[in-house]
Amino acid sequence: MSEIKEALQLSTYASIMVTLNLGVDAADSVKLASSLASTFSSRLIGVAAEEFVVPYYGDGAIAIDPAIIEQAKREAAENLAKAETVFRRAAGTINDIDWRCALTYPNSFALEQARAADLVVVGRQGPDDASHGRMAISPGDLVMGLGRPILVVPPRKEHLSGKHVVIAWKDTREARRAVWDALPLLKRAERVFVLAIGPDAGAQGAADVSDHLQRHGVPSRATIRSEPTRFVVDELTGFAEQEGADLIVSGAYGHSRMREWLFGGVTQDLLDSTPIPCLLSH
Repeated sequence: MSEIKEALQLSTYASIMVTLNLGVDAADSVKLASSLASTFSSRLIGVAAEEFVVPYYGDGAIAIDPAIIEQAKREAAENLAKAETVFRRAAGTINDIDWRCALTYPNSFALEQARAADLVVVGRQGPDDASHGRMAISPGDLVMGLGRPILVVPPRKEHLSGKHVVIAWKDTREARRAVWDALPLLKRAERVFVLAIGPDAGAQGAADVSDHLQRHGVPSRATIRSEPTRFVVDELTGFAEQEGADLIVSGAYGHSRMREWLFGGVTQDLLDSTPIPCLLSH
């Protein structure tokens, strides 16, 4: 019975969470999350947090006036109220919504609240993107500790049709997790490409994954690129754009995160510069 219930749950996302900030593109992620919530009849949860910042007085020998602390708290609370306004306006006509906020660290609050969601939507925060301010969430930190898939949304992306999807396949635990987590979206797709890239692409089992997805009713086919002419992430995003895909599914940090920081890697490149929404799982 439990296996049947689990299989049924895979056809939808009961709750979708979106992180809020006061950046110029904040409403974009909410609109995309709202469109997904409409598609899956999901509850939409908006979350935001900001740690109140007290002015620094050198070595701390001087006592801080309690009034200054209260002022810092009021300013942070006002920012959270502004974020709630952005959320409610961008959510549109969704009826089943929930707003959660706190005066605390944004990442830790998002990690905590994700227990109530199946999918977490977060705005891209690459080095060339506009700042998200003190409510900023690090997608890289989030995906490592969340235990849920994250959907990283580039600026000015307000809708996700998911008709054409590319799975960045490498035979790792993280990639298997991502395919499983993306199944509700994959089942709604018209075409799904299981793309393996690199000299060992033929040995990664892409055909097995495609066959497995077909048994779930997903129209998929395996594609092998054994001799890529570009960096992996460029080959991946270029293929996605060529096929008209508006979603990439990928495992996150198949190598150690430190290794990616030092030498670069697909996950970090996607987090920093993905041109289309990207579902990542770790």
